[in-house]
Formats: sequence, C-alpha cells, structure tokens
Amino acid sequence: MSNDEIFAAAYREHYWAVSRYVARRLDGRTSEVEEVVAEVFTVAWRRRSDLPASPLPWLYGVARNCLSNAVRGYGRRRRLMDRLGNDETAHGRQIVDSPDSERPAEWVHDALARLSPADQEVLRLTAWEELGVEEVAVALGCGSRAAAMRLHRARRRLRAEIDRMRIAPAPGAGTGGTDSDSGTDPSKEQFHG
Repeated sequence: MSNDEIFAAAYREHYWAVSRYVARRLDGRTSEVEEVVAEVFTVAWRRRSDLPASPLPWLYGVARNCLSNAVRGYGRRRRLMDRLGNDETAHGRQIVDSPDSERPAEWVHDALARLSPADQEVLRLTAWEELGVEEVAVALGCGSRAAAMRLHRARRRLRAEIDRMRIAPAPGAGTGGTDSDSGTDPSKEQFHG
C-alpha cells in the first residue's frame, strides 16, 4: 500500500475516534472540535510516511499537541476579549445553569478536575479512549514503563481525591466530629458500609 492509501485507511478508520477524543477535551467548545480534528489529520497527511501500523495512539498524540495549541489560542482570544470589554459580564449577560444541569456522576468529574492536566490525560486515555499501557506510551510520547508509572500514580491521586470528597462534610452540615457513643466518624461509616 502507498503512503496515501495508508493515510486514507487511517482517516476512514479513526476519524470518529479522534473526533470523540477531541470533543471530550474541549468540553463546552464544540465549535472548535472540527477545527482541531482537521489540524490532526493535516499533520497526519504531512507525516503520512511516519504513520505506524496501529495509528490511533499516534493520532491521539498528535491530537494532544493540536489541543494544546487550540487551548492556548482560546486563552489568548479570551484575554483579548476581556481587555476589550466584550465578555458577558461587561454587557450584563450571564449564563445560569438550571438546578438539574448536573451530569450523572458529576463527583467523578469534580475529583478528576482536581488533578494535574498530566494525570487527567493519562486517566482519560485509559478510561475514555480505552488504550492499553503500550498505546498510552505512544500517545504520550514516552516509554511503556513510564506510562505505566504515570497511570499508577494518577489512579492513586484520583483515589485520594475521591476519598477526600467522600469525607468532606456536606454544605450546611453541623460541626461533625465523632459519634460520642461509638467513637467513629459518622460520615465515614455512611460511605464505607
């Protein structure tokens, strides 16, 4: 197969997977998804002679770089708009979420958001993109042992964040403390039972 045919096959087979990868990371900015995906496949076209036999993890690595560029560009545009006074608050427009706008398992997303971007990415590659450690290594541009260690550490940090969220008192709750009869923390019993 020629390089052009290899690229065409990779495009047909992986376009939607790359689109989903980008869309999940541009949460709420769907207008930029097609632009970033187009950039990913433009890079793939220019480097079509470098496409590996299993191109999806490599494409995810390219998408990570394209997303970084897009996010930086978005930040620059946002700062410019703020300086020009064209943001929503300058014109008295504000977007208010409805009370039922919380997504299912929002607490998982909250815990994930508390992690570093590097930890978030390695967890997303394994959970959302369903990549194995070898493929994560390709997407991150590192060795498989480094990828495995990053994944292990990210999972440990996520577990710690989830545990912190579980034992945090609910808003408006009393002073907490321990149950005088049993000597245990009631909030921990509630979640570990």
